[in-house]
Amino acid sequence: MKNEKNSVEKQSSVKQGAKFSGSLGYILAVAGSAVGLGNIWRFPYLAAKYGGGMFLLVYLILMLTFGYALMMSETALGRMTGKSPVGAFQSFGNKKWLKVGGWINAIIPILIAPYYCVIGGWVVKYLFEYLRGNSTELSTDGYFTTFISDSLSAEICFAIFAIMGFSVIVAGVKHGIENVSKIVMPMLVVLAVITAIYSVTRPGAWEGVKYFLIPNFKNFSIMTVVAAMGQMFYSLSLAMGILYTYGSYLKKDADIEKSTKQVEVFDTGIAVLAGLMIIPAVFAFSGGDMKTLQAGPSLMFITLPKVFESMGMPRIIGSVFFFMVLFAALTSAISLFETSVATFVDELGLSRTKSSFLMLGIVLLLGTASVLGFGAWDFVTVLGMSILDFFDFLTNSLMMPISALFTCVLILRVVGRDKIAEEVKLSSRFKRQKLYDIVIKYFAPAFLIIIFISSIASVFGWIKI
Repeated sequence: MKNEKNSVEKQSSVKQGAKFSGSLGYILAVAGSAVGLGNIWRFPYLAAKYGGGMFLLVYLILMLTFGYALMMSETALGRMTGKSPVGAFQSFGNKKWLKVGGWINAIIPILIAPYYCVIGGWVVKYLFEYLRGNSTELSTDGYFTTFISDSLSAEICFAIFAIMGFSVIVAGVKHGIENVSKIVMPMLVVLAVITAIYSVTRPGAWEGVKYFLIPNFKNFSIMTVVAAMGQMFYSLSLAMGILYTYGSYLKKDADIEKSTKQVEVFDTGIAVLAGLMIIPAVFAFSGGDMKTLQAGPSLMFITLPKVFESMGMPRIIGSVFFFMVLFAALTSAISLFETSVATFVDELGLSRTKSSFLMLGIVLLLGTASVLGFGAWDFVTVLGMSILDFFDFLTNSLMMPISALFTCVLILRVVGRDKIAEEVKLSSRFKRQKLYDIVIKYFAPAFLIIIFISSIASVFGWIKI
């Protein structure tokens, strides 16, 4: 027990000084991590597919309960130990399952970052083309498929996005992540509000607004709950080691509960704005055709350019929209990079600069494989999936629910809910402690098992999500 206590209290000397200057920097950085392609790309098409306002209501309930409990847990454990995921788990003992739990949390962002940067590269390409005034070309059938099949063009865009994220990480926590977040996040909000206002004021858009905001219980199904749970997981950056890492940079006097609440509000606000940007516009464009509205992942890169072209001023609207998406994608990519770099610093003893270059190398290597999977290597499939889709399935459907289960078991069997409460109460009142205790003990493990089983069943075609 003495050794475990000393291990918890011991801070990595390499990371001394790697702290946020205050709560605002932390809130914006975590919000930036949460507000990424998951909100602006994934949330609208899932909301459209699974009941609009009904999906939104279920998502909000889950986020304020299940999501809140996991966010508090990971942040508190990160600040308690002062370490990234591997070190955080191993601070409580040398049992094999603790090592496995820590490394699963740590490996997830290392695997997500490469293919996430590939998608970020697609955003770079569309922004560049809109700025050039090629909106008509972007709206033509087959443009997106032609672009991602051109391995050289897609690789260049991917590399540009990856290097943008890398340059922020090299600058450090305070001068890199925090400063960029303080500039980018307010700009993101302004652009989102402008685009949403323009979208909802288009002729015929109001029916889309009502579909998205007003719950209709006729649209409810068990898959609404499953899809909302999966989205909340993805949107809040849960089970990726990110909140452990950012929590380790948080000072002891920072109010964890208040910060978590503000991230909840920020994340929800952007998700709602994303829905208002996209669903009413597509609704107006299609005349309420649900097949168009439920275009799925292709909504942003295939359907929306057609919508922008029909709305007037496509160059301006497209440029503003993809600027906003680029900001959101970049802040999330930064968090993935940072969590991975922190693991290399803690576990390999490398300097921050060397760890950053190592991560860049991994991103370029695995990301290139994902790029080629749509072009020169399009014949390569894993379980019938492209290389990018396989990495997405592996991390989001398999590893993330498992890593979150490890966090629950760590708290329930080793750390104890009282210790989590003690850490939180160093700087917070912990107003929702009773809710936290109930969720983390009973509901969170059950929800995670449901997500895990349903995701696998979906991939193998047993159920449709």
